[in-house]
Amino acid sequence: MRVEIWSDIACPWCYVGKARFDKALRDFPHRDDVEVVHRSFELDPGRAKGDVQPVITMLTAKYGMSPAQAEAGEDNLGAQAAAEGLDYRTRGRDHGSTFDMHRLLHFAKDHGRQEQLLDLLYRANFAEERSVFDDDERLVDLAVAAGLDADAVRAVLTDPGAYAEEVRADEREAAQLGANGVPFFVLDRRYGVSGAQPTEVFTRALTQAYGERAPLTLVTDAGAGVEGGSAEGAGADACGPDGCAVPQR
Repeated sequence: MRVEIWSDIACPWCYVGKARFDKALRDFPHRDDVEVVHRSFELDPGRAKGDVQPVITMLTAKYGMSPAQAEAGEDNLGAQAAAEGLDYRTRGRDHGSTFDMHRLLHFAKDHGRQEQLLDLLYRANFAEERSVFDDDERLVDLAVAAGLDADAVRAVLTDPGAYAEEVRADEREAAQLGANGVPFFVLDRRYGVSGAQPTEVFTRALTQAYGERAPLTLVTDAGAGVEGGSAEGAGADACGPDGCAVPQR
């Protein structure tokens, strides 16, 4: 069974959602039969490579939040991450283009190191001080830590066309499937799970997708499905064009 996950490295709910999915997969009795493929989705596809700014500044400018609201949202996200055993820096992070990171993830997939690189990119962006946006050598270091060759990684980064079409193809396919936010999980092209759902929802989706043949169905935290391949109607936390929803809990 194949699970495809559309996500963005700049998306905090993708970071949290992956941890919740990984817990469900770890305890899934047929986990050895599951292939996980990570797909590209840029939340800010028009951002230039050199356009880097603090996260709090980005949130206030792009989404009309006050600084206090943006900081409260980051604090809440930090608590959500901590509940999943994840480190999360609520202050001092920055935001920029993730296009090169998505290109490298496709390169890593060709070499069997995609999962390792994604985990390192998430941790670097959300938990570590050194930026992943303003220095290509930072990306090289992370790729090498994931088991990739440094010179080959630099060759990808210096060629803007390398794996660019693969990124765009993933994004087009996400739109065709009805994904207007991330994380978005598609299980064997039978079931869709939108947002950073609770671990038990991922467990149910894995069980259903493994044991049944059906059209793509949206699995929600209420246990209901919406037939026909649409990703609309999901109620879990996700990041989309209007920002990353942060419930006040």
